[in-house]
Amino acid sequence: MPRATSDARLLIQSLSKAYAATPTNLKIIDLYVVFAVATALIQVAYMGLVGTFPFNSFLSGVLSCIGTAVLAVCLRIQVNKDNKEFKDLPPERAFADFVFCNLVLHLVIMNFLG
Repeated sequence: MPRATSDARLLIQSLSKAYAATPTNLKIIDLYVVFAVATALIQVAYMGLVGTFPFNSFLSGVLSCIGTAVLAVCLRIQVNKDNKEFKDLPPERAFADFVFCNLVLHLVIMNFLG
């Protein structure tokens, strides 16, 4: 059992060293993704405690959070300098795509609300 603990500790240390080299703009996007997922989890917990009376409102809120998190992950992939697939895509274009897709997502969410 101590070997598994030391292996886990080494894994966590190597991950933290690798993440320390991550650029600040990617860390900000990561924080935004964590916030969006945490907001979705809070909404699910609230729904579990209080009930599902306005169910379409609950679905709209959770899908909005998860959809925004997915779009932010796509933005992170496009902005990452180490990703060779999007090396010709300027970061401004990636951010414009992110904003446009968020507008479309939230228009659909507002339409779903009624």
